[in-house]
This record gives sequence, structure tokens and C-alpha cells, in this order.
Amino acid sequence: MTDPTANGVRLEVDGTIARITLDRPHQHNALRAEDVSMLRAFFDEIEGDDAVRAVFLTGSGERTFCAGASLEQMESGEISGRVFDTLTDRLAHLSRPTVCALNGSVYGGGAELALCCDFRIGTPEVRLSVPAARLGVCYPVGGLSRYVRRLGLPVSSRILLAAEELDAEELHRIGYLTHLVDRSELGDAGETLVVRLASLAPLAVRSMKRIMLDLSDGVVDEVTASELIDRCVRSDDLREGLTARREGREPEFEGR
Repeated sequence: MTDPTANGVRLEVDGTIARITLDRPHQHNALRAEDVSMLRAFFDEIEGDDAVRAVFLTGSGERTFCAGASLEQMESGEISGRVFDTLTDRLAHLSRPTVCALNGSVYGGGAELALCCDFRIGTPEVRLSVPAARLGVCYPVGGLSRYVRRLGLPVSSRILLAAEELDAEELHRIGYLTHLVDRSELGDAGETLVVRLASLAPLAVRSMKRIMLDLSDGVVDEVTASELIDRCVRSDDLREGLTARREGREPEFEGR
């Protein structure tokens, strides 16, 4: 079992929900190499826990969700874009649905970290800025591909090539933010969404997420997709969902 309080990140598992907090607010929640390793371990732990049905990601403080990789460690060579890419790719392909509550603005790799989640909830104070072009950094192929697939080439060009700063209203318009709420509502909005996701049929949610990610990557395997769909058709969850609807009650899914 990994230590949930080590380094600058924390993991708390509460029944069906895993909550991850970036916890270095005095450094804008920038991630050091040891944090990247710990987060990957957290993701492995979540994948190995059948009880976990949804993941909630946020940061400490009120200014910044995440400023990406530590610039100090980038200068020293302890962390690189390729190392950070292993983290974002792992998060993007996590089988559980993921909710990111942006407690503050996103910068650099922090913007991509949030982009890897299925849902991003932000407030009017949020700003996004990726200064890679101003620093002389070329993003790895994985990160560039993710921006283009999820936001489109024109928007990605504004963020990465022109290094524009975008405000919350624009981020919501272009689809970077899936939800835009008042700051006072951020906690409740995130909790409501992650609890809702955890209450749904886990086999169906995970299967659809897997197929949707494959479709987005342009590498969908028809055989694998059919197997996932057929498994849901044969599942106890489907029978429970149909029975619960007929009986006028909330379903109790067991993920099988």
C-alpha cells in the first residue's frame, strides 16, 4: 500500500470514490519527479481496487490547480516532458471516470493534467496558460496529440503555438471546461458529479469510456468493443438496472 501522505500528493479512498489532491500550494502545486512516481502508483492502486468506481482530482489552495512540472527539476534534468507524459497518458487511460475540480488556474503541464480527465469543473477566476513556446519547450507527441484530439487544431494552436492565456468563459466555450460554476459551488458541484458517476453501472461506464477513448485515438478494435458490449448485455448489472426501473427504485449495481 502506498503512503497517501508522501511528497506533494495525497490519496484518500472513501468506498467507491478515490480522491487525489495535489498538495504543494506554496509552489502552485507543481509536480516533482517523486510526485509523478507517486501519482502513477496511486493510479495503479485505483485500478487494482474493484470497489473504486470514480476518481476525484483537485489541488490545495485557491490560486492554482497545477503549474505542471517543477521548473527547478526541469532545469536540473530530474524531470522532463517525456517523464511527465507517462503520467498524463496513465491518467487519460484510467478505466474509472475522472472528475477534475479546478481550485485555481492551470499552467503548463497542469493544463494537460486536467485535460486528461473526463470532466473539468472550473470557476470564473480560472485562467489557462501554457508557456512552452516562450520557454523553448516542445511538447512530446502524446501531449500534442491529446490537445489536438480533445480540443481541435485551431484551439490547440492558440494554446500551444501562440501561448495565449484563456479565461474561464472562453475555456468553457471551447469545451476545455465541461462545467463552469461559482467558486462557492465548486466543492458541491464536484462532489455531486463524482457521487453520480460512482452510482452508475460500473461495467457500462468503464466499457463506454474504453470504447470512446479508442474512437478518439482512432484505434478502435471492433472485436474488443463487441466483447465489452456483450459483457454488459450478459451482466447482472443490466438485469438489476431493468428490474429497478420496473420497480421504481434506485438500482444497486455490483459491477458484474
